[in-house]
Amino acid sequence: MKTASLIAAASLLLGNVALARAEVRESREGSFVIETTMMADAAPASVYRDLVRVALWWHPEHTWSGAARNLKLDARAGGCFCEKLSGGGSVQHGRVIFAQPGKQLRLEAALGPLQEMAVAGVLTFGLAPDGPGTRITMTYRVAGQLTMDSAKLAPLVDQVMGIQLGRLRDFASGRPVGP
Repeated sequence: MKTASLIAAASLLLGNVALARAEVRESREGSFVIETTMMADAAPASVYRDLVRVALWWHPEHTWSGAARNLKLDARAGGCFCEKLSGGGSVQHGRVIFAQPGKQLRLEAALGPLQEMAVAGVLTFGLAPDGPGTRITMTYRVAGQLTMDSAKLAPLVDQVMGIQLGRLRDFASGRPVGP
């Protein structure tokens, strides 16, 4: 997905997600950190199970193939967050570096247009019981040779990742996630 596509998709979809707390925590030359927290109406073990079933909640517009059903997440250290492409192709979106069922999943991942930049990304989903549900905190740290000003790029990535987290929250809570 190109940067222009990321900007357009973020603009169109931003209104469709209710964020409990989202923020660009840090933006420096060549790096940024975003963090989003949402509540799911399910226990942490259930949310984790749904988190790794990424093909069922990831937005298809934020895939290379245009179909979330082509995504797979092998939730073990070294496991691939990958996508099948037509013609026998594939994309590795990330690699699992920490998996603790019901508590945390961490990937090395330069997602979307970040993939063609010389950057490293660490995407962490933290799960914690909170009342009858689960507080999901998604933190994404990106650093390297960004081809766009990080102060402009970080809010766009924050919006797109907020959309993904909103879809996970809705899926884990038993609500429809859309296309």
